Amino acid sequence: MPSRVIRHYHYDPSDRHLDLVFVSGRQYRYHDVPEEVYREMRSAFSTGEFFNARIRDQFRHTRVN
Repeated sequence: MPSRVIRHYHYDPSDRHLDLVFVSGRQYRYHDVPEEVYREMRSAFSTGEFFNARIRDQFRHTRVN
């Protein structure tokens, strides 16, 4: 299901960071995200709900722009 909050995301397994672009245009990098969490996000019914439950407030992040 397409997310109404997240426009797109990309995971870098070598650095273990997850880049997210929200529909607002804001971009964030979440650090030290395990690849398993990324895989679970990809297969989640709702990307936004998964993000809120398992990533947001769980991993250190920085704003990219």
